[in-house]
Amino acid sequence: MIGLLQRVSRAEVVVDGRIVGAIDRGLLVLLGVEAGDTRNEADRLLERLLDYRVFTDGGGKMNLSLRDVGGGLLLVPQFTLAADTRRGLRPGFSTAAPPATGRLLFDHFVASAGTLHAPVAQGEFGADMKVTLTNDGPVTFWLQVRAPA
Repeated sequence: MIGLLQRVSRAEVVVDGRIVGAIDRGLLVLLGVEAGDTRNEADRLLERLLDYRVFTDGGGKMNLSLRDVGGGLLLVPQFTLAADTRRGLRPGFSTAAPPATGRLLFDHFVASAGTLHAPVAQGEFGADMKVTLTNDGPVTFWLQVRAPA
């Protein structure tokens, strides 16, 4: 499972002209589900991103996590993160989980996040979303948790 974390001062997701999720200071996380991913990978990725130290402390060092600063968490499903881009000029999606699996794991991720952290907002699985963000830094990290081989 892949999470592209962006530290933001504000972010929102719009679907059909309506805001479906928004946060102020916190993390916007684009989530990609890979073939073979299970709840185990989702749970491990969630724990990592909640504790990943990407916010600055009083000394200007990245020593604080989302939990430490009480920031918002905006979760956006993005299956294209799991694309195979190793060759050619067109991405392949054989490495992405099937849509039904992706939806189940995204829903599980959102529900688990809501029990461990607040506030949590989300995008809409399978929708044409417009994502707007103000990247703070900019600070962007790629986290990946792989299923056992």
